[in-house]
Amino acid sequence: MTSTVNKTAHPFDKPRLEALLNRRFFYAPAFEIYGGVAGLYDYGPPGSSLQANIIAEWRKHFIVEEHMLELDTSIMTPAPVFETSGHVARFADWMVKDAKTGDVLRADHLVKNVLEARLAGDREARGLAAAPPTEDKKKKKKAAKTTAIKLEDEVVAEYEAILAQAGALPLLLYPLQARRSGPLDNYSGADIWELCRKHNLRNPDTDNEVGEPQLFNLMFTSSIGPTGQHPGYLRPETAQGHFLNFSRLLDFNNGRIPFASAQIGRSFRNEISPRAGLLRVREFTMAEIEHYVDPEDKRHARFNEVRDVKVVLLDRHVQEAGKSSAQEITIGEAVDKGIIANETLGYFVARIYQFLLKIGINPQRLRFRQHMANEMAHYATDCWDAEIHNSTGWTETGHPLVVRQALKEPIVFEREVAEWDKKTLGKTFKQDAGVIQKTVEAMDQEQLVKVKGELAQGKAVITSSEGKQFELSPEVLTIERKTIKQSIREYTPNVIEPSFGLGRVLYTLLEHSFWSREQDVERGVLSLPPLVAPTKVLIVPLSAREEFDPLVKEVSSKFRKAGIFARVDDSNTSIGKRYARNDELGTPYGVTLDFASVQNRTMTLRERDTMDQRIGSIDEVVGVVTDLVNGNIEWEEACQRLPAYDGVQAIE
Repeated sequence: MTSTVNKTAHPFDKPRLEALLNRRFFYAPAFEIYGGVAGLYDYGPPGSSLQANIIAEWRKHFIVEEHMLELDTSIMTPAPVFETSGHVARFADWMVKDAKTGDVLRADHLVKNVLEARLAGDREARGLAAAPPTEDKKKKKKAAKTTAIKLEDEVVAEYEAILAQAGALPLLLYPLQARRSGPLDNYSGADIWELCRKHNLRNPDTDNEVGEPQLFNLMFTSSIGPTGQHPGYLRPETAQGHFLNFSRLLDFNNGRIPFASAQIGRSFRNEISPRAGLLRVREFTMAEIEHYVDPEDKRHARFNEVRDVKVVLLDRHVQEAGKSSAQEITIGEAVDKGIIANETLGYFVARIYQFLLKIGINPQRLRFRQHMANEMAHYATDCWDAEIHNSTGWTETGHPLVVRQALKEPIVFEREVAEWDKKTLGKTFKQDAGVIQKTVEAMDQEQLVKVKGELAQGKAVITSSEGKQFELSPEVLTIERKTIKQSIREYTPNVIEPSFGLGRVLYTLLEHSFWSREQDVERGVLSLPPLVAPTKVLIVPLSAREEFDPLVKEVSSKFRKAGIFARVDDSNTSIGKRYARNDELGTPYGVTLDFASVQNRTMTLRERDTMDQRIGSIDEVVGVVTDLVNGNIEWEEACQRLPAYDGVQAIE
């Protein structure tokens, strides 16, 4: 029998985990000796191996098992590609600057962090339940000035209404639920500016006022060629490489749909203020799939294989009702009830769930959140984020699962396009700027032509859906006829797009795996599954005497031939400390060669989490470990194959 592991003996300690990851060089800030650059990280040996193992399983789970067509497309991309796709115009976030220091902050995060901090202070002042342990209390105190300021009821209601527009779950009303991160989708830059002024939102790090929001494009610009005549960008995602090669992929697949393309590669985003470790970085590895389906038939041939898989779903109707109660439901029932749009989307939700559990994500901290209408791209019919809970709240694993259609041939057409001077618009119309933009952008071509003619005469009057009239001048709005090259048909979706930010998956996996033993709180344990653990087996010779050398070489060779990565620790420290050091690295198994091994060719086997030890012949132990690492057996079966080690077999 194996002993029970109590991983909840000590609460999660994020600083201790971060110290472990830094000390054991899982990853570290890049260019650290030169001061470092926020949002850029180097992976050390264990981090590189962990990421490589996650990628290997991703390739097996999706590319191999689903017969996907793998791509490796160019990172450097000519500007016209992203001009056509809309990235140049729309791939941006609002930012604000500290009025005194010039420090830059992402505007939506400033609003959310300060308001949530104030609400947390209000809860403390009212003596209500404490915030969840995932909250960074020190940061919240700083942002709120104090942790115990009681707010007027109408102020609390207004703050919560603002946060609801950000897609934030009502954390302070439902303390067991945590928020997700995301933009203030219903707010323009002018709206955010009005919020900052109305609610006196300041930089929480300095308590200084902030300036008016500015739109900042997140793509890294570059140039192609020695004279710079060809402007370009580092890709912010890998999707364009899929779509630009669609006709070739279709031909490779003998003209048949459905099929899927897959790609693993680097992407780059010039984040405004990356402060969340691997959760928000400027250079990252993406694993992305584009699964093409017939728009008239979104059934999936293997759907019945996942119909009974249970997942936790937070659908849009629950969120729109101001609630946060997720439900556990089978994929089949979710599709039958229309909660998930179709079989193909449901199939990939289930497959992603299975993948994340396989690499070690805690199923109790995993859910799928459906995008609300104001979050989805206008071409999307349904959209879900796989969200994993960690110390910062609920974090999506990457881009959403989006249904959309890629065209075999681009459509070229002319249309009237509204162009805004957003700075003048915001100064002139303040909180109404967002309403004005939405009113004009909802107009059809005939209406835009009419407004264009009026602007040519000096002014144009528009009426919002609420009946409010606004007088616009050419200084605020111009309407020009432009040639549009459309590569994605935005109104008839037929692509399922599962996408992973692997750094986010890797970090949340480390959080979920980290714990401490009661007898050694200062030294942590990473309970990484053997499937992804950087090192599978630690070989520990009891002595550095020469008679151990042949056995160490033999055991190493046997593991190597079995395809299992093993390391030898023959340092002169105690066996206990050697095992503890490798518990920090997530090594699931250890084998010890003692003096009995030299005479009897026996070897002990230790399991990381329980510290349970078994004994058998060298070949028996190697065979058991091979089966454990390959997932053929669990530890309980290993205990049936190998007797318990009672410590008396070793001889001096």
